[in-house]
Amino acid sequence: MTAEFQVIDLEVPAELAGQRLDSALARLMPEHSRTRIKGWIEEGAVVMGRQRVRPRDIVKEGARIRVQMKPTAPQTQVLPEAITLRLVHEDPDVIVIDKPAGLVVHPGAGNPNHTLQNALLGLDPQLARLPRAGLIHRLDKDTSGLLVVARNPEAQTSLSRQLMARSMSREYAAVCVGVMTGGGTIDAPIGRNRSDRLRMAVRESGRSAVTHYRVLERYRAHTYLSVQLETGRTHQIRLHLSHLKYPIVGDPVYGGRFAQPKGAGQELLDTLRGFKRQALHAAKLGFDHPRTGKRVALASPPPPDFAQLLFALRADAAAAAEKPERGR
Repeated sequence: MTAEFQVIDLEVPAELAGQRLDSALARLMPEHSRTRIKGWIEEGAVVMGRQRVRPRDIVKEGARIRVQMKPTAPQTQVLPEAITLRLVHEDPDVIVIDKPAGLVVHPGAGNPNHTLQNALLGLDPQLARLPRAGLIHRLDKDTSGLLVVARNPEAQTSLSRQLMARSMSREYAAVCVGVMTGGGTIDAPIGRNRSDRLRMAVRESGRSAVTHYRVLERYRAHTYLSVQLETGRTHQIRLHLSHLKYPIVGDPVYGGRFAQPKGAGQELLDTLRGFKRQALHAAKLGFDHPRTGKRVALASPPPPDFAQLLFALRADAAAAAEKPERGR
């Protein structure tokens, strides 16, 4: 084997048994596109046991798969840009970014540049040799907070495996409409909305999705939550909370029409109307360092707009609590 190839050995977990090989590998190696994986299979670079395989072959639980990965060509189509990033962790293997709201993660239709991926290539040109510039997961454009980036193939494989094995912990702060009585778990499968491809929907035929939440603070008409992901589906937290009838404040897709809280003061009303994104922030991130194995635990405080929203909600709740006292 020449040094220019990277070899990775995988074992099929129970949850992927019965799937096509290309689908299973796409789940086991989320840092690589399904097109690239299919190409490796068709080129004979993937063996299961000692047999060469086809993309449509069905995998069994416990099956061992070896993938001989060709090096990824530099991503010349995504150009580096000098965009300032807030780094909360940096070493030769891993970078953790505190992404601001409004920054798109990957280039796409309507956002060909000025994305986080462009910024990462400007920060470290060597990331061009990794799929998606080393990004392990993503956040929606208007969700702020922590994102982990691998700086080499070994780190990317390790972190991607942790993400799939659910040993990478991700905790979010969210403000939802409505007063919750307590925390809980939402276990509802998610798939594409059949009438609107830009939206997701809770569907029996969707992929498993589990969200845990606990109450941090209650206000007169809102709740401040800590939300932990067990799975990582597109729009998972936003959709799950909306499914419970507690949509996230400011969510333009799943939040519904703005409803004025009864008795709210002008300051709170102005803050709610002026909050133009979903009140969702990736506040905590934990993973095992791919080189040392030591646990890395990082936290990001709420950004200014989120902190102002919490301040206004607390002030409104305090003013409401004082009213009965004044009336005595």
